[in-house]
Amino acid sequence: MLARFSVIILATVSFLPLSAQKLNKADKAIVSNLQSHIRYLADDKLEGRRAGTAGEKLASEYISNQFQTLGLLAKGDEEWYQPFEINDGRQINPSTHFFINGADLKLEQDFFPLASSASKSTEAAVSMALAEKGVPWFFDLKDVLEENKNNPHFDLDDVIKTKANKSGEKGATAFIVYNSSSIADNVRFNGKDRVAPATVPVLYITSDARKKYLSDIGATHDIKLKVDISEKMRVGHNVVGYIDNKAGTTIVLGAHYDHLGYGEDGNSMLRTGEKLIHNGADDNASGTSALIELARMLKLSKNKKNNYLFLAFSAEELGLNGSKYFTEHPTIDLATVSYMINMDMVGRLNDSSKALQVGGYGTSPWWGTLFAKMHNKKFNIKFDSSGTGPSDHTSFYRKDIPVLFFFTGLHSDYHRPSDDFDKINYTGELQILKLVVRVIEESSKQNKLVFTKTRETQSSSTARLGSATMGIMPDYTFSGSGVRADGVSENRPAQKAGLKAGDVIVKIGDYNITSMDAYMQALSKFKKGDKTTVTYKRGNDLEEVEVIF
Repeated sequence: MLARFSVIILATVSFLPLSAQKLNKADKAIVSNLQSHIRYLADDKLEGRRAGTAGEKLASEYISNQFQTLGLLAKGDEEWYQPFEINDGRQINPSTHFFINGADLKLEQDFFPLASSASKSTEAAVSMALAEKGVPWFFDLKDVLEENKNNPHFDLDDVIKTKANKSGEKGATAFIVYNSSSIADNVRFNGKDRVAPATVPVLYITSDARKKYLSDIGATHDIKLKVDISEKMRVGHNVVGYIDNKAGTTIVLGAHYDHLGYGEDGNSMLRTGEKLIHNGADDNASGTSALIELARMLKLSKNKKNNYLFLAFSAEELGLNGSKYFTEHPTIDLATVSYMINMDMVGRLNDSSKALQVGGYGTSPWWGTLFAKMHNKKFNIKFDSSGTGPSDHTSFYRKDIPVLFFFTGLHSDYHRPSDDFDKINYTGELQILKLVVRVIEESSKQNKLVFTKTRETQSSSTARLGSATMGIMPDYTFSGSGVRADGVSENRPAQKAGLKAGDVIVKIGDYNITSMDAYMQALSKFKKGDKTTVTYKRGNDLEEVEVIF
């Protein structure tokens, strides 16, 4: 699951204990299957199923093999699979080099380009003390660091880029940055920064390298450099299976199968800095195993009033990338979809509270009718009306498709290496599966469900954002500079200020927004009730509005 979120309780339905239920032979077989699926998917050899890795490939092959064994039809773009690109930011390519007087400086150890650097090369004889046309210019950070050491709004990266561009306008062929002061500058290559490139190459030379190779500021140095920065891409894969009952409507059943790998994308709750495998047994091997068993049950069902599309999504943990890609590039006609059911973290049903959260309750008026008449007394259900949230049903809601979201709740192992196979409540997951099947059976008595819009929930972590929120659903797949709004919540600051879906936020107050991290850092500087300006792009136009948090 992408991130923490709050659930609005609309109703609570009380049910009898699960322990009162004795498992028959068929139920025991399903429990055994769930155990087998999760044991494999959460095994260390899959290394946390990070999207675009060998572990993801092993998981996708396992799921497609299960679908094939069950007799499903392949419904991806490439047989069972639907590949999609994941923009992983920027990377420094090996051809990047920096020679000073013939000495070959070591990348990362002696120098590195900044993410804002242009990809260009230059060669010249230059004195550090002179700023002339046709040669690289040097910039010591000492003065600006000392002048702004008590300025909370100081943005050193922005200063460097602005000065680099101005140097380029005046004829510089590169901008070389160093720091002769004792004040830490924390300058680094941030591949996640989407800032637009400067007009010239921008490099940082470390203190040790500067002292070794550029100790004489007045001397002439032969400089030869090249910066080669490119987009860093990886490929994720949705796995798509289909039961074609020749019906006019289709029910979409989904679960994401990716997880955090070793936490390389910064989404782990582990803060020790250790490189540990995050197996993601509950998040979301549990939902994936439920999806496979649903395929088994519905393949054997005599009810043929709907077709069934089974979607195992990848890159959910990066921002719903897989489901968003599918809804933009569907392999069936979305107009035929009656509704979508999403199962994310359904493996930790508490045997005492029996609490099950069901989201999307307000996305069709029929959901209320359905749950009011169902008397399968096995859970305490907490309903959330919203069709949005930190999981893949959001992508379908945005296409005006009714959704339901099944979730057994957060726990202390969430996004940690301790989310393991032996902590799953398999009997509880079986009962959730039966509830989902009951929903599907009851819906078969209806025509295509009517869609209704709901309020929208935030998918970002309130712990990181502090008390100030904009009320947008960020488009995590956006690879440009800034944060693009995938949706705007009703009666929230962004909507009240006039922002719309598709707008790209590039500045909040004095803070430049180049990435999601920059966006969250900027919001953390404000609290509820604060007032500031937000600069955003709408198409090719740059606009500014006042926002009250």
